[in-house]
Order: sequence, then structure tokens, then C-alpha cells
Amino acid sequence: MAAAGEVPASFDASKCKVEYPKASLMNEEQGTTSMSFLVNADGSVADSKLEKSSGFKNLDKAALKGISACKFKPGTKDGAPAQTWTKIDYAWKLD
Repeated sequence: MAAAGEVPASFDASKCKVEYPKASLMNEEQGTTSMSFLVNADGSVADSKLEKSSGFKNLDKAALKGISACKFKPGTKDGAPAQTWTKIDYAWKLD
């Protein structure tokens, strides 16, 4: 059972840009990278792990690196900022 009153961390995707790797653009690689991030009470990322690959190593590495650099809104436990894991799916799509 999840802890009562636990809210996972979140981030504003519009303020967080992840660079599309040049080699991936040239090879027209697309997919969704699923990751988990351990976010500290101050919004910094303590740890990250790949949950499910997009099928392309370059895309997965770029997503982990790019989102790790984002400023997160920390999660809370019982209303107080706390270290929490949050899951993020990043979709790589060519325009």
C-alpha cells in the first residue's frame, strides 16, 4: 500500500527541453522512453533509472540526461516536501 498522503514529484514539461540527438534525427528514430526519478525535497534529482527503453539507446540516454537536469516540483508526504520516486514517459516524435 502506498503511504497515506504521498504525492509524487512533478515537473513542467513546457519549461524542460530535451535535445533530440542528431544521430537519432538522421536515423528517424522515434519511441517512448519510460523512466523513474528519485526527486529530493528541494526538487533536485537524486537518482534515475530506465524502466522501459524506446528501443534506441541514444534516445534513452538523452531523455534521462535531459530530464535529470530539469527542476522538479518536489513530492510531498503528509503535506511536507519529501524525497519521492516519480515515473515519467517521454515520447520522442519527429515533426
